Amino acid sequence: TSTAVRQKVQIAAPLHYRNLIRRHRRFLTPAAAKTKALQGTEPEPLAGFAMRPPPSPPLLPLLLLLVLLPSPPAVAAAAGPTSLEALRAAAGRRGASPATQERAAAGVLRRLLPSHALSFRFQIDPKGGVCGDSSCFRISNVDGSSKGGAEILIQGNTAVELASGLHWYLKYWCGVHISWDKTGGAQLASVPSPGSLPRVKGTAVKVERPVPWNYYQNVVTSSYSFVWWDWRRWEKEIDWMALQGINLPLAFTGQEAVWQKVFKSFNVTDRDLDDFFGGPAFLAWARMGNLHAWGGPLSQNWLDQQLALQKKILSRMIELGMVPVLPSFSGNVPVAFKKLFPSASITRLGEWNTVDGNPRWCCTYILDPSDALFIDVGQAFIKQQMKEYGDITSIYNCDTFNENTPPTNEPAYISSLGSAIYQAMSRGNKDAVWLMQGWLFYSDAAFWKESQMKALLHSVPIGKMMVLDLFADVKPIWQTSSQFYGVPYIWCMLHNFGGNIEMYGVLDSISSGPIDARTSYNSTMVGVGMCMEGIEHNPVVYELMSEMAFRSQKVEVEDWLKSYSYRRYGQSNVEIQKAWAILYHTIYNCTDGIAV
Repeated sequence: TSTAVRQKVQIAAPLHYRNLIRRHRRFLTPAAAKTKALQGTEPEPLAGFAMRPPPSPPLLPLLLLLVLLPSPPAVAAAAGPTSLEALRAAAGRRGASPATQERAAAGVLRRLLPSHALSFRFQIDPKGGVCGDSSCFRISNVDGSSKGGAEILIQGNTAVELASGLHWYLKYWCGVHISWDKTGGAQLASVPSPGSLPRVKGTAVKVERPVPWNYYQNVVTSSYSFVWWDWRRWEKEIDWMALQGINLPLAFTGQEAVWQKVFKSFNVTDRDLDDFFGGPAFLAWARMGNLHAWGGPLSQNWLDQQLALQKKILSRMIELGMVPVLPSFSGNVPVAFKKLFPSASITRLGEWNTVDGNPRWCCTYILDPSDALFIDVGQAFIKQQMKEYGDITSIYNCDTFNENTPPTNEPAYISSLGSAIYQAMSRGNKDAVWLMQGWLFYSDAAFWKESQMKALLHSVPIGKMMVLDLFADVKPIWQTSSQFYGVPYIWCMLHNFGGNIEMYGVLDSISSGPIDARTSYNSTMVGVGMCMEGIEHNPVVYELMSEMAFRSQKVEVEDWLKSYSYRRYGQSNVEIQKAWAILYHTIYNCTDGIAV
């Protein structure tokens, strides 16, 4: 690609967001309304700490009732017990054995803190055990432990809960701060030597998830942050996910190798695919149908290497008890489909932002979901993934309408499209659940009115779709859509656009938004998530958001920042606390949530 053309492109996906958003930054004053302080029993505190852990959530039974009971006639029923429990049960059946998960949690500890590999004991909690019917971790002392033996017992439903419990203990008993390497890494010097770990007061500390899912990634994160990673870097990231409590990660690596096999089964040639797949750094936009061939072609060696890497990624996620979200068919097809299937309903899209209408890269082709061929291709892709990876998940991402407005706003037509998309998934995997980004309901609000939203959201059985309220930290859709009209959703923080490295965030929204959503009338919220476009920046934002997966009450941010700064800098310092108070009331309460 010539330098001149490359200079024109400026692949910065914030373009497709920023064209839609007016950025008027304003800051909250110190007098801004504060959230309520957490209540509950404190763990054994460290000097200088101002930590209050969450109590057992008394609102959990009410939450389950709000999510599971039928809604009023004006709102579709939320996910019923059968569908929700079936999803969780299916995840359990596909998960690794308790022994495998305990070893996986021990592996996280060994890689993080090898000197203390024997200081902790991990135990998967059987159903109906210390966690009851909820997801939790429980931290307690190992009584009578021998010298050099385990001192702390961590119990939990999956290895993710075990790793989360380890992280919680290291943070709030040992003063540890864990972040990405580029934002400080793991600061472990404060951990006492083996045999001297702080004891847990009382019988134990138990922390429950108020909602079952903790989602991670955006469909473009793979290009902004992950594209050049090897297994060593991926292993570290998956460890970080587990420590942060993430149990529903997007897993998009290696899909081009699967698509190669699927498209070849429809008589598409290698040469056709060279003109279809984007290059490694631009795969996200090629996958979304924004461009084709830019930065390509992909070598067979690269395709094979990425598929092998994906198998390692998925294997580790499963060992840790995570439920990977795999891609599904959104309609994007090679131009060769026009000749191979001349009677198929295939639409040529218009130019997307940056390729100046050049047919070498511009204007991809979308197979209409109403065409029978759509279901054939979609189920073939799901089945090929199952052949490659095994029956490891039932949750699939699809964003057919993301910045791709349907040709008509007729609800019946929109409903038929949604139904076809789901059929393509369910014929490949009978347990399929459609996970979709809800960005379109904000970015194209002029089109997606109540009738159109309901038509799409209700086009599949309730409980067979989950929506990511992608920009809930700034523009929550659940508030203006009657809880997505009864469809389960995940409260997400978007925060970062284009992988830009700038200091900003909305800590007040993060500390209270998920609680407000979960406890609101008729709530259908089933999780929290982090959907940033790029990672490795603003660690304070991601640490607080990760904790919200285990917080049942609002966080008092000023107190939490004192605890955070203690861990981050290794001491309690008044000047540091003053600095963080300034940051909190300025750049970390940007009410539009977007860096200029």
